[in-house]
Amino acid sequence: MIKAVIFNFDGTIIDTETPRYETFREVYEQHDLALELGMYAPCIGTGLQFFNPYEYLIGRIKLPVNLDSVRSSIRGRHSLLMEEEGLRPGVLDYLKHAKGHGLQLGLVSSSSRKWVDGYLHRLGIDRYFDYVRTSDDVARITPHPELYQQMLACMRLAPHQAVAIEDSPHGLRAAAAAGLYSVIVPNPVTSRLEFDRANYRVGSLKDLELGQLLANPQGRVAGPREHVVSWSRVIQDDNEAEVC
Repeated sequence: MIKAVIFNFDGTIIDTETPRYETFREVYEQHDLALELGMYAPCIGTGLQFFNPYEYLIGRIKLPVNLDSVRSSIRGRHSLLMEEEGLRPGVLDYLKHAKGHGLQLGLVSSSSRKWVDGYLHRLGIDRYFDYVRTSDDVARITPHPELYQQMLACMRLAPHQAVAIEDSPHGLRAAAAAGLYSVIVPNPVTSRLEFDRANYRVGSLKDLELGQLLANPQGRVAGPREHVVSWSRVIQDDNEAEVC
């Protein structure tokens, strides 16, 4: 019996991933460089241990550019784009219905607690979550399962009693490694990536009623496979707290 729904934050609750990738692409293009999704994808949903777009840019342009100034510029542009973003479709209904069903609600993120809290407050949904765990709380971020393992411990639940809502391959692997059921809801950027097996894959949470998920958490592999970008990396333990 499902007793909890655990949401990933970045890219799942609100689409921070697409604006971030577009911001990096713009900056790269200003220096006559291309940032292909296949190159950038390994840092989506995790830290910078697999690919660091800041350091790669500075290394390629070979100019006396300060890393902090580049990071500040990119973050500023990303913040402007994020002003146009709101909750992803179906998220608020899921939060309300989950509470109505008496389910526990958790939120996990490879970002910092300060980053997550700022958006939860802005979006007006912080009151829905019983537990929040971020990079501040763990030694190893996604794709390591520690965030989910710690969340399950807080909820005092077994893995088969919870469903993870994710948007990225790294997130799916973390949830699967922790033993949870999974629903993949890709955003415009991650929809082009290759996913391992999930119980459900939907365009938005509006396409999957919570009651259906609770009745059949095993689900099925679903969703199109076109426009796939393949990539693979070895999971490492020396994660950085900053996401792309």
